[in-house]
Amino acid sequence: MTMDMQTYRDGRKEATDAAEAIRAALAGLGLPERVWGSVRPMVTHRGQPYVHLGMVRADSTEKMAEAMRAPAEPVE
Repeated sequence: MTMDMQTYRDGRKEATDAAEAIRAALAGLGLPERVWGSVRPMVTHRGQPYVHLGMVRADSTEKMAEAMRAPAEPVE
């Protein structure tokens, strides 16, 4: 089954936006580029957007988990 180009573009944009958001969040946690530099946007053959995080060291994963468990800051 072939996907049309617009489906690919839409999926790629969504995956790219999400990858950029997670890279920024990881950098904001003070994690070095070697952790977030391998984050990549991906699109399946059906146009579904994904983000590949790759292999992450345990200490970096702990920091990520702590940040996810922390209560969100209120929006003003």
